[in-house]
Amino acid sequence: MNMDIRKYILNNFEKNNRQNIEEAIDLSLKEKDDITLPGMGVFFEIIWENSNNELKKNILNILYEKFNS
Repeated sequence: MNMDIRKYILNNFEKNNRQNIEEAIDLSLKEKDDITLPGMGVFFEIIWENSNNELKKNILNILYEKFNS
């Protein structure tokens, strides 16, 4: 079975409102379920690709601080 996970995630959240997206993220993080990791990766990819350099630096700083604290 060949499934395009990006396309599945994008289609699954298409036309969702902000509250639905936020609830999905919160639930995914709360449950710490590995099944949701690909979806969170797709979300991160969207964020990264649509961020300016300043926001990317902020994201990198957050990650750096987390990994080096």
